[in-house]
Amino acid sequence: MAEVRVEFHDQLRELEQEALSTIDLASAAVDQAIEAVVNRDTELAVMVIEGDDRIDGRYLDVHQGILSLLARQSPVASDLRLVAALLHTIMHIERVGDLAVNIAKLVSLMGEAPSEIGEIMAKLEAASNQARDQLKQAQIAFEQRNLNLAENLVSQDDVIDSLNRQIFYEAIEAGGSDPHSREWAAHVMLIARYLERIGDHTVD
Repeated sequence: MAEVRVEFHDQLRELEQEALSTIDLASAAVDQAIEAVVNRDTELAVMVIEGDDRIDGRYLDVHQGILSLLARQSPVASDLRLVAALLHTIMHIERVGDLAVNIAKLVSLMGEAPSEIGEIMAKLEAASNQARDQLKQAQIAFEQRNLNLAENLVSQDDVIDSLNRQIFYEAIEAGGSDPHSREWAAHVMLIARYLERIGDHTVD
């Protein structure tokens, strides 16, 4: 019986490591998606979209692995809490990957930027960097069971929320009365919103 429990915990630990390492893939996808937006790099955007299959595959591996463990074992309460946390966490990581894809899909639709865009792109990059830092902090917090780091993410997320609001108002101004500029501004607002949602997923 003791050997069975050891095997169970070894497999659960492997699934946790696979879930947390998937954060690195999701974080890289966000970085690349924003880089594609800033540089209007459609080829990089396509790479982000196609690369999401790897994140989805990790999600399925962890999800099915956990369900298989539950079917074969009878975990105690503490194990069940970790199992529930891992199922919740891998779902949020997979959604971060989806949001990176959403951003990448807008690259080919944005068209030319208006002549006066102020610091909008710099703020998009700042929001992306903040999201990446929060993903890393969430990863470390989970791995180390560090409650202080986890709780700190709530205040960290205020930075992305603030940038999202700033980009919204600046995009409205940049859009002006020109239909093409307004369309570009609408896409920028969507991207900022997607980054804000990524921040929310790190908190969750």
